Amino acid sequence: MKKRSVNAPTGVLELSQIILGSSDYLKLDQMEKVDRMFSSYVSAGGDTFDTARHYRESEPVIGKWLQGKKRSDYKIITKGCHPVREAPHTARVNPQAIREDLATSLEMLGTSYVDVLLLHRDDPTVPVGPLMQTLNELVKEEKIKSFGVSNWTLSRIQEAVQYCEENQLYPPTFNSPNFSLASVNEARWENSITADEEMIDWHRANDFPLISWSSQAEGFFAHRFSKEDSENPEMKEFVDVYFNESNWKRLELCDAFAKEKGVKPVQIALAYVLEQKFPSFATVGPEEEWQLQDSLDTMKIHLSDEELATLRKGEK
Repeated sequence: MKKRSVNAPTGVLELSQIILGSSDYLKLDQMEKVDRMFSSYVSAGGDTFDTARHYRESEPVIGKWLQGKKRSDYKIITKGCHPVREAPHTARVNPQAIREDLATSLEMLGTSYVDVLLLHRDDPTVPVGPLMQTLNELVKEEKIKSFGVSNWTLSRIQEAVQYCEENQLYPPTFNSPNFSLASVNEARWENSITADEEMIDWHRANDFPLISWSSQAEGFFAHRFSKEDSENPEMKEFVDVYFNESNWKRLELCDAFAKEKGVKPVQIALAYVLEQKFPSFATVGPEEEWQLQDSLDTMKIHLSDEELATLRKGEK
């Protein structure tokens, strides 16, 4: 498993480039499957797990799996400050929520620290200063090794970085937007952010680490959908987000490149995320072992600069 090193407040932090995300099987009554999937990932050299306070049983499941294991052998990414399910439109991005969510996460995970803490959503009405101050305090308290943001606009990220530079604080280490080969017509979820060309250019220019979610566009490049699904009401949530001519053309290119390289189209799409010219990490959410293996085998695929540009443009 290829790993990427990034400079974090507590020193160099090394994460698996393919991060195992929190899938639906992460339930306390499915620990046998959890152990099978996690063990397959670890056997392949993976050591980085993504979760969130918002992900139902995910944190307790990971905490239970970690029991009896050496904590420092694994990297844990968790996220906080998401609106609670009972009040989905009430923002919770503030210092108090950061501390409350992290305290609960640490208890559920059965650990004294997490390697990466991400703010799961943003509230642009809240100044970045108190948020960055709180995250820096948590670093000094040894409760987090690094921190970053998820679903923040580029302007807010730049504002946070500038504030930290001007106030001699540790800056954010990671940005975690939606990023995949697919272009989106609208946000996948309310207040979620997809990395556009401007954001990706900023990552390239600053060599800034990116942790992608929905890195495989929810199976779009695995031929999960067809154009005929446009009229299927059960597919509306995916049609509204992913169905556009650019993506159908990219799917055709993935098919062609996959045939040339003897791999699967969805692996070409994942390789596109991994082969970026800045530290790029892909969170994957396989439900079955064969899906996990497909993602792991993607590490063997190399895309040239020309191939990356072709996929990005959606045309040869």
